Amino acid sequence: MESEKSQNNNYFLTLDELALRLRVKKSWIYSRTRESGPNSIPRIRIGKYLRFSWPEVCEWLTRQQNEDKR
Repeated sequence: MESEKSQNNNYFLTLDELALRLRVKKSWIYSRTRESGPNSIPRIRIGKYLRFSWPEVCEWLTRQQNEDKR
């Protein structure tokens, strides 16, 4: 039986999970969360914790890639 996480892509990722998916260091993600404006990585702050929506991060990556092509 599949877990609820694998059935629903709308759950929030932790910083560690996002780093694994993107295959980057956690420090890279932290540096993107310190930025503000349209170029900052989309995140949700829950108290002291950061969470990331995978679909929103994918959209952000696509925008970053399109801007690099200009």
